[in-house]
Amino acid sequence: MSLLRNKMNKSFVTLAALIGGTLALGVPAQSQSTAPFALKNGDRVVFYGDSITDQRMYTLLTEQYIVTRFPNLNVRFVHSGWGGDRVTGGGGGPIDLRLDRDVTAYKPSVVTVMLGMNDASYRAFDAGIFQTYADGYKHLVEKVKKDNPGVRLTLIQPSPFDDVTRPENFPGGYNAVLLRYSNFVGQLAGEQGAGVADLNNPVVAMLKKANTTDATNAAKIIPDRVHPGWGGHLIMAECLLKSWNAPALVSSVSLDAASGKAQAQNAKVSKAVTLKDGTIAWRTLENALPFPLGSPDPNNAAAYNLAVVSSDFVEALDKELLTVTNLAAPRYTLKIDSKSIGEFTKEQLAAGVNLATLNTPMLQQALLVGKLTQLRSNVHNSRWREYQVPMGNDHQSALMVPELLKNLDAADEPLTKAQRDAAKPRAHQFSLEPK
Repeated sequence: MSLLRNKMNKSFVTLAALIGGTLALGVPAQSQSTAPFALKNGDRVVFYGDSITDQRMYTLLTEQYIVTRFPNLNVRFVHSGWGGDRVTGGGGGPIDLRLDRDVTAYKPSVVTVMLGMNDASYRAFDAGIFQTYADGYKHLVEKVKKDNPGVRLTLIQPSPFDDVTRPENFPGGYNAVLLRYSNFVGQLAGEQGAGVADLNNPVVAMLKKANTTDATNAAKIIPDRVHPGWGGHLIMAECLLKSWNAPALVSSVSLDAASGKAQAQNAKVSKAVTLKDGTIAWRTLENALPFPLGSPDPNNAAAYNLAVVSSDFVEALDKELLTVTNLAAPRYTLKIDSKSIGEFTKEQLAAGVNLATLNTPMLQQALLVGKLTQLRSNVHNSRWREYQVPMGNDHQSALMVPELLKNLDAADEPLTKAQRDAAKPRAHQFSLEPK
C-alpha cells in the first residue's frame, strides 16, 4: 500500500478536476480552535488497536499530516495494530504481553487506542459481552498509565460498521451496537482524564452523503463493511487530528496587484513586481506543505474522491490560500516555478484560490514525504511482525533476535531523517500571466 504510485498524479488530477469548481476556490474562513496542537516536540506516539489500525492507513495519514504541517516538530510514531484484537488481546498475545511489547517498550508519551469492532462480536447488543469489554478496557487504560507515567491517552470511539450503504444484518444494525460501546469509551476517557476522538459519527455522516450521490462507489468506501479503504481512513485521520486541535491553515498569502504589498500567514513573501506585459511575479516560502489529496490506490480512486467531496476535509485541514486583488486583466495563468498550475478569473483570484487542491510543486514534495512515511513504517512493521514476534517464540532463533532487531532499528534513523528532510519547505517563484 504505497502512498506514492506511478498513477498517483493521474488520480490527483482527476480529484482536482472533480473538486476544482468548489474546493479549489477559497471560502470564507470559519472560526478555528485557539487551543494549541496536542502533540509536542519530543513526543513518541504509539497507535494501538485491531485490524483497522493494523491496516496502517489512518495512522499513516495522521503521521503524514503532522510531518508536513509541522516540519520542525520532532515527533516519532509507532504503528502497533494487530488484526483480530480485543481488549483481552488476540493473535499477538494476551493484552498484558501486547501492551508490554508493543506499547511500553517504545516509552510513549502519547498513546491512541481503538478497540471495539471485534469486541462486540458482530451481533446484537449483549450485556455480558459488553461487560467484558468495559472491564478489559479499564484494565488496559490503567496498565498503560501505570507503566508509562505521564502518558497522554486518546481513546478512539470505534470506526463504523457500514449499515448505510447496505441493509442491516439484524434489527437496529451492528453500528448501533458500536455506538453504545463508543458511549462507554467517551465516559471512560472523561473518568481517566484522557482525550477522546469520535471516528464513527463523522464517517457515517460522510457515508450518508456519499450514498445519496453515488451509491455504487459509496459502498466501496468501506468495501467489507468493516475495513475502510483510503477514503474512509482519510476521514478517520481527520477525526483524530481534529481531536488534537490540528490547524486548517497550511498558509495564506494575500497580494495587492496595484501596490505590490503582501500579507502572509505561516509564510514569507517578497514584494510582488509587475512586469511590462502585465505579469505579476513574487517569491514565497511557506512554513508547511499541503496535505496531498488523491487516492494512494488508483484502482479505487472514485470511492476515495467521493469520500473527500462528501466530507469537510479540505475546509477543516487543508487550506493553502492565495488571494490577489486589483488585477487588471480578466483572466490569468498561475505558474509556480515556471510550471502552469491553472487558469483563473480575476474574480476567482480576488475571492481566493486554495492551492492545496491543485497539482503544485508543494504537492509533489508532500507526496515524497508520504512515500518515505510509508517506507519507514514498512521497515518497522517487518521488524515487528516478521522477526521480533515469530522469532521471539522460537527458542532456536531467540539468540539471534536482539542483534537482528538492533540492525533493523538502526535503519529507522536514516529513514526518519529522509522523511523530515523531504518535509522542509522550499521557496518557490510564483507568477500570474494575463491571458
